Amino acid sequence: FCRVDPYGFERPEDFDYASYEAFFSRYLVVLTRRAIKWSKLLKGKNSIQKSLKVKRYIRKGIPNEHRALVWMIVSGAQTNMEQNPGYYHKLLEEEKNDKLVEAIKTDMNRTFPDNVKFRKTADPCLQHTLYNVLVAYGHHNKAVGYCQGMNFVAGYLILITKNEEESFWLLDALIGRILPDYYSPAMLGLKTDQEVLGELVKMKVPAVAELMERHGVMWTLVVSRWFICLFIDILPVETVLRIWDCLFYEGSKIIFRVALTLIKQHQAFILEATNFPDICDKFKQITKGTLVTECHSFMQKIFTDPGSLSMATINKLRETCREKLLSQG
Repeated sequence: FCRVDPYGFERPEDFDYASYEAFFSRYLVVLTRRAIKWSKLLKGKNSIQKSLKVKRYIRKGIPNEHRALVWMIVSGAQTNMEQNPGYYHKLLEEEKNDKLVEAIKTDMNRTFPDNVKFRKTADPCLQHTLYNVLVAYGHHNKAVGYCQGMNFVAGYLILITKNEEESFWLLDALIGRILPDYYSPAMLGLKTDQEVLGELVKMKVPAVAELMERHGVMWTLVVSRWFICLFIDILPVETVLRIWDCLFYEGSKIIFRVALTLIKQHQAFILEATNFPDICDKFKQITKGTLVTECHSFMQKIFTDPGSLSMATINKLRETCREKLLSQG
C-alpha cells in the first residue's frame, strides 16, 4: 500500500487501507463518468457560463484534471488575473514589509510537515512557492497582511493548480470575496460565522445547541479550525477538495452546510457527552470515519441534511451576530 497519497500527504499510522480501497474503487467509477461529462461540457474551452447544469456538475465533483481551471473561472480569479497582467510578479519585486516576511517565514516549516512536497529536501520544494504567494498576498491586501491558516489554504491551492500566480488569484478570490473577513486582524467575520453556526444549530439540531449551552462550551472552541482552515487537516483531502469545488461556486454558505451535516449526522454520539472536555473530544471525533471518507455520498448529504439554507437567512443572522459581537467588544 502507498504510504503517500496522490497529493503528497503521508498517511497516518492507523490509516484504514481496506475501507479506503473499498471506497476508492467505487469512487473511481464515479470519477471516470464525471470526467467524460466535464470534457464534453468544457470542449477544450477556457470558459463556462454559470447555470443550473454547471452548479449540478460542480456539486457532483470536478475531476482533478479540470479542477484548477474550473476554480479559476467560477471564482472570478481568471478574470482578475487577465485584467492585471504582470501584477503578481510586480508585487514580488517591490520593497517588502519585514514584519510580514518574518511572520510568513516562521510558519513555513509548520505548513504540512506530513506532505513530502513541502519538505526542504523535495525537488521542487513547494515551500518557496508558498512563501512567494503569501508574501505577494500580504502586500496586495495590506488590511489582512498574513495570518495563520492562510498558509494551509494557499498550500492546498498550490497542490491543485501547480501554478504560483493562479494560487495567488484564487487566494484573493477566497479572502477578498468568498469568505467575509475571516483573516483580518480582528477576525470579525470568522467570529461572526461561528456564532451564526450556533444559531443555525439552535434551529436545526436544538438538542446539541442545548447541550453546548448547558456545559458552557463556546462554538469557537470546537469549530474555529473548521472555518479558518476550510476543513484542511480536519477532513480527508478528497472530501476537502469536493467541498472547495462548491465553495468557489456557491460561496461561504457551503461551510455551514458541511458543519451542520457533521453535527446532525452525529447528533446521538455528541449527546452522549456528559461534560466539557467530553464535548470537545466528540467534536474532534465526528470529523473522522466513513461518513467523511465517502466524499461522494457525504456531498449529497450536505445538500439534503441541513434542509433549506438561503443566503438571505445567513446574511440576516450575520447582521445580528455581528452587532452582538461589536456591542460586547
